[in-house]
Amino acid sequence: MRLDTSRIGLALVVFAAAVVMTARTPAARTDDRDKKIKEAADQSAAAARAFDAIMQVPDQAIPRDLLSRAKAVAVFPRVVKVAVNVGAEGGRGVVSRRIEGEWGPAVFLHGVGASVGEQIGASSTDYFLLLMNDESVEGLMKDRFELGGEAAVAAGPIGRNAGAGTDALMHAEILSYSRSRGVFAGVNVKGVVLKPEDDLNVAVYNRKARELLSDPAGASSRPSEQLNAFPQALGRYVTQSK
Repeated sequence: MRLDTSRIGLALVVFAAAVVMTARTPAARTDDRDKKIKEAADQSAAAARAFDAIMQVPDQAIPRDLLSRAKAVAVFPRVVKVAVNVGAEGGRGVVSRRIEGEWGPAVFLHGVGASVGEQIGASSTDYFLLLMNDESVEGLMKDRFELGGEAAVAAGPIGRNAGAGTDALMHAEILSYSRSRGVFAGVNVKGVVLKPEDDLNVAVYNRKARELLSDPAGASSRPSEQLNAFPQALGRYVTQSK
């Protein structure tokens, strides 16, 4: 029986290509995971820097008695807004939930929003959210959570004398703040939609946001200290629950 050398050659080429692809797949996956872990670490560190920046001026900072009552804190550093009559903004953020006085792992989110009116230009703003009850935290476990739609949101008070007895704390489930061009103040963020950034959460912890927020203590150890930068920043200002 005569062998068809052309077919044999083609088969060998296909086999060799399959072997090469199989051999490279784990490395490619590892490289992709390493890239996402670095993105997550950078995101946590950026949120920590933004939070440190606002807390360094006590007279203009988030009141610590409000922080001490918050169930979770989220920071969205460098949110970019572009507007020409109709505005759009979006950014990546980090949230940490407190359980029994300890701040849990950095869980990664992204948010998008829109505004309408006479406006033009672009800006970069840091946003800060204090989630004041368990229901608001549970909202973050959903695939889509609209601020002001599913939870009452209010512009948060600032400064030493803006205490825990304010109307904002009594009625709002989430207190919101912003910092742009060095100016820090409470801000209305109704209509902003938050979603989990689970490609990062899974890469870092092998768990989704829903699992990390429902059981913060169950997160795996963090591969780098930088990933823990945001929870550590929160711990510098609020160390015990009330």
